[in-house]
Amino acid sequence: MRKPLMAGNWKMNLSLNEAADLLAGIKEARADLDTVDVLVAPPFTTIQLTHTMLAGTGILIAAQNMHWEQKGAYTGEVSPLMIREAGCSHVILGHSERRTHFFETSEVVNRKAEAAINVGLTPIICIGETLQEREEGRAFDVIRKQLDESLRTRCQAVGLPEDLILAYEPVWAIGTGRTATPEQAQEVHSFIRRWLDGAFGPDTGTATRILYGGSVKPENSKELMAQSDIDGTLIGGASLKADLFLSIIRFYVD
Repeated sequence: MRKPLMAGNWKMNLSLNEAADLLAGIKEARADLDTVDVLVAPPFTTIQLTHTMLAGTGILIAAQNMHWEQKGAYTGEVSPLMIREAGCSHVILGHSERRTHFFETSEVVNRKAEAAINVGLTPIICIGETLQEREEGRAFDVIRKQLDESLRTRCQAVGLPEDLILAYEPVWAIGTGRTATPEQAQEVHSFIRRWLDGAFGPDTGTATRILYGGSVKPENSKELMAQSDIDGTLIGGASLKADLFLSIIRFYVD
């Protein structure tokens, strides 16, 4: 069975004091959360604080991005080794906001994924279609292309790390208040799992966790998480409030 993963992406939010308050609330409730993996992805400036405050809790920490080189003259960038040293075990790659606002291509995501894997980080690779692409009936073609190109090196090697995570985030549902229906989300997750079967074999397809992200809230999380191919959530705004974040996590506890 795939263990559920509930991940909170803080994006570019929270001061150090605000982060400390949020972490204290999450940490306090950790004893009740043994049936689900919990992860937080703070901004770079808050990773060290997060690592210190969550030490010994088992809560995972992810960076929100990274460069593909381990060091060098890349002003403003952060390397895989740096985020690992700061306390991260995971890294989010290819989020739609990176693809849209910073013109990050799937080819770049592939380079970053390989760099992360090479230093022992677990990539959380995001894919998803825009509203226009969905309305034009191209959602599955877009997602297939993103998967093919974001994992090109892994596909060529016909091998995927067993802990690598995929996250389906329909661009039209991120930060908009719109959420894919459980049926829409399940349809895409099932498609991704079939793609994994074809690219890496049924064992990998069965074992790989696929998260859903896109305006996830306590009121819609239960129906989404009840779908057979949805293994957790990548939560944005609702992860910035301890009570909201924990109420989503408790779907797997209660």
